[in-house]
Amino acid sequence: MSDHDHHHHPSAPEMQDAGSQALAEALRSSFVIVKIALVALVVIIFAAGFFTVGPQEKAVILRFGKPQGEGQKMLLGAGLHWSLPYPIDEVVRIPITEIQKVTSTVGWYLTTPEMELAGTEPPAGGSLNPQIDGYVVTADRNIIHTRATVSYHIDDPRTAIFNFTSGTNHAFNLAGVASALQNAANNALIFTAARFKVDDILTRDIAGFQDAVRQRVIELAERQHLGVAVDQVQVQSVAPRQLKDVFAMVTTARQNRDKLINDALSEENRIASQAGASAASILNAAESARTRFVTGVTSDAEAFAKLLPQYEKNPKLFAELELAKTMAAVLPNVQDKIFLPQRADGKPRELRLQLNREPPQPKSAANP
Repeated sequence: MSDHDHHHHPSAPEMQDAGSQALAEALRSSFVIVKIALVALVVIIFAAGFFTVGPQEKAVILRFGKPQGEGQKMLLGAGLHWSLPYPIDEVVRIPITEIQKVTSTVGWYLTTPEMELAGTEPPAGGSLNPQIDGYVVTADRNIIHTRATVSYHIDDPRTAIFNFTSGTNHAFNLAGVASALQNAANNALIFTAARFKVDDILTRDIAGFQDAVRQRVIELAERQHLGVAVDQVQVQSVAPRQLKDVFAMVTTARQNRDKLINDALSEENRIASQAGASAASILNAAESARTRFVTGVTSDAEAFAKLLPQYEKNPKLFAELELAKTMAAVLPNVQDKIFLPQRADGKPRELRLQLNREPPQPKSAANP
C-alpha cells in the first residue's frame, strides 16, 4: 500500500459541518454588529428628540397631527423638551412676545421704501392711476390716501395654530396670520373712512379716526379668531398729491379762521373777565355802603333809645342841651355864643348888642 493510500481525506459530512460552523460564526458577528447599530440608532433617535423652547415662544407637539395634552397643558414653555422623531411627532413653535407689524395696502399711493427713507415722492401726474395708486372715499365723497400700521403679538397660540396651518403638516404659518391681519387693516380703513369727513380725517379728528380704525381691526381679529392681540394701530392720512395745493389753501384758510375765532374768544374772555371784575367791585362797594348805612342807622337807633328816657323826664331841658351841643358843632369858630331860650309866657325875647365898627385886634405876646 502506498503512502497515498494511508493519507486521510475529509469526508463530505465533515466539510458541511465546518461550513455551517463558519456561517454560524459569521451570522453571530453580524447580529452583534446589527444590535450595536440598532442601539446606536435608538440612542441617536432618542437624543435627536430633545429640543429647546426659547423664553419668548411656546411650543406644541403634534403626534400624527393631533396635539398632545389639553388646554394650557398642550403649550410647552421655555426649557428642554423631548418628542418622537418626525413624521410621528412635529414640534410647532409660536412666538408669543415678539411684536409683529403689518401695513395696509389698500389706501396708499405707489411708492418705494427707498423713496420714503429719502423723503421723496413719485411724480403726481395729472390724476390718480387706480392700477397702482390706492385710495379711500370719505363720508363727504372726497378721495384721500391713508394707511395703517398694525403692531400685534400672538395672544392665543392654540387658536393661531389650528386656524392657520401650512398644508397638512400643521406647521405654524406666521405669514397666514399676518396676511389675515393685513386684510383686516384694509377693511378697517375702507369701512371707517366712509364714516368720517375728509376734514376730520386730515385735521380735526385725527385721533378719533385712528381709534375707530383700531377698534375695527380688533373687532375683525376677534371675529376671525386670529389668536392675536392688537397692541397699536398707527394711521397716516394725506390729501392726494394732485390736489396738494388746493388742500394747502383750504388748510391755510382754516388756520386763519381758527386764529380769528381764537382771537375773538380771547377778546370775549378778556371783556367778560373785566366786566366780571367791575361787577364784583361794584357789588363789594355796594355791600360795604349797605353795611355802613345799616351800622349807622343801628347806632343812631341805639343812641336815640338811650336819649329817650332823658327826653321824657324834661323835654325842654333836653331840647336846650341838644341845641347847645348842635350849635357848638355847627359854629365851632364863633368866639361868643348867646342862646335865647323861649320865654315861659311865650313872648319873644329881644337881644340888643353893642358892636364895634372896627374888629378887635388880636392879642400878641409882646403887647398883651
